[in-house]
Amino acid sequence: MPQSRRSTQTQMLRVIGKEFPVTVWKAGGAFETLVQTILSQNTNDRNSEAAMKKLRQHYKINPRTLARARVGTMIPYIKQAGLYRSKAPRIIETSRIIDERYGGKLTKVLNQPYEQAKQELMTLPGVGPKTADILLAFVAKNPVIPVDTHIARVTKRLGIARSKANYEEIRTSLEALIPARDRVRVHLSMIEFGRAICKAPRPRCSICPVTKSCPSSTV
Repeated sequence: MPQSRRSTQTQMLRVIGKEFPVTVWKAGGAFETLVQTILSQNTNDRNSEAAMKKLRQHYKINPRTLARARVGTMIPYIKQAGLYRSKAPRIIETSRIIDERYGGKLTKVLNQPYEQAKQELMTLPGVGPKTADILLAFVAKNPVIPVDTHIARVTKRLGIARSKANYEEIRTSLEALIPARDRVRVHLSMIEFGRAICKAPRPRCSICPVTKSCPSSTV
């Protein structure tokens, strides 16, 4: 990549971080974070948080308890998160595996080198690259950038990744521009920027702080 283009992309990310500062999200325990992340898949934060709150009210959030839950009993509590017919059995089966295979704790998995830990986490039902990276970034403190729909959209529109780039290409393209110490913070700022400005399907280019440098600007 030409140095001038790389510098422009880095500067756009700096501006986004400055204009959309976010207090770094403090994750709970590994298992609770995993359950909440599964609930958050394909829905918004408001719905997933409401579902998690109801789940907490009716179950102790630990692998042994949730492994013994019944799908039909759990569904009403997580219904607001959507896709509840698939999320409930995934949570129950993942809980059973963690309880039986890991003694109810993910510590040993999360303490492994990043790639090894990620591959092992992705053997669990309902755990794809993003869910694994959320655990590895926010719980295990790995300097990685989880890629959600907002991150993917913004990264492609800024020209940092190809329009057809997959998850790993988007992640590594971003990480090449952002120092390890800043990755979690920039991840959160980009999400807020995507929600407020770089919306799907219609970005608000007229008020975007990086519109003059963005290759996708409509202004």
